[in-house]
Amino acid sequence: MLMEEARRAIASYGRQMSGQGLSRGTSGNLSCFDPELGYMAISPSGLDYFSTEPEDVVIMDLDGHIVEGSRKPSSEHQLHAGIYRLHPDAGAVVHTHSVYCTTLACLRQPLRAVHYAMANAGADEIPCAEYATYGTHALAENAARAMGSGKAVLLANHGLVVCGGSMAEAFAMAVDMEFTAEIQWRCMAIGTPVVLTGEEMADVRRQLLGYGQKQ
Repeated sequence: MLMEEARRAIASYGRQMSGQGLSRGTSGNLSCFDPELGYMAISPSGLDYFSTEPEDVVIMDLDGHIVEGSRKPSSEHQLHAGIYRLHPDAGAVVHTHSVYCTTLACLRQPLRAVHYAMANAGADEIPCAEYATYGTHALAENAARAMGSGKAVLLANHGLVVCGGSMAEAFAMAVDMEFTAEIQWRCMAIGTPVVLTGEEMADVRRQLLGYGQKQ
């Protein structure tokens, strides 16, 4: 089975995505990319994540051709492929319909640095891409254009997309983006959020270089 480890990661993190409320029902999708093969493993379309097994995950090239798998791939495979083309160093993409990120996306407002939790996204502000119908090439283009060199973007009236070096990294970023979006929304409900400056965010990123356990 091609990309077996990636398929297992997608099945496992898909359950976490649903279990943590980052996406409901069959919404949202996940993928992993193998640069040596030039293939991505992506979650199947419309299949409950608690029922998704590694063999249900589909292997595709970035041009949309199915390489291995009996399931129909996620309708957002063009979106994922576009992010991998933009960020060839990315190993995973997570797309959620998490409530607070989607709320800001429906307001067509950016996600701002109201909390340093968003520092790993590689930008001081997460933009909102122009609206396009889900599953279309236009959506993929809009998302890549808005994301630029950052690792996260809101999709107007839709949700959130993030990328990372691994599935664990991308998923953690999606969690951090949702936390930050909730804080922004709560601040907006009672006043005007105070946004961290670029210098303050740069200090956070320097501090994060020494965060966690050494391998």
